[in-house]
Amino acid sequence: MPVDIVSKNARGKVSRRELRNIALKVLELVQQDQTELSIALVDNRTIRALNAKFRNQDVPTDVLSFPADERIDSGIRLLGDVIISVEKAAVQAKERKRSLHEEIVTLLVHGILHLIGYDHERSQRDARIMAGLEKKIYRALCEQGLLRV
Repeated sequence: MPVDIVSKNARGKVSRRELRNIALKVLELVQQDQTELSIALVDNRTIRALNAKFRNQDVPTDVLSFPADERIDSGIRLLGDVIISVEKAAVQAKERKRSLHEEIVTLLVHGILHLIGYDHERSQRDARIMAGLEKKIYRALCEQGLLRV
């Protein structure tokens, strides 16, 4: 199950190797380990343009998810793309008194859950379900030494 990571104008030190390992573990935890995931680390300008084009919100956001749900010749399902603004994540990390790494992982988990169909914006019940699953994933990542919070 490939995880591809690209960086476009993203400022900030983010270990792609660590992020890839975490993404692989998250996909395993949510039983999506036979999928392919693409992660893009971008700046606020790039994510703002995407947010305006696809969500009609002309503001930078922290994370966007674009599901693909297609199969390629090898039988692997393309899960989709998670786009993270490293610039926005750095600001949020400072506000939340956590490391950039922790914030990026938080956004990655959130984005992957959106790709598999969870949506906190549908209802309060869905928001509680998604938040609960996020906590379980963070706990599992911590237990395996992939995340320290």
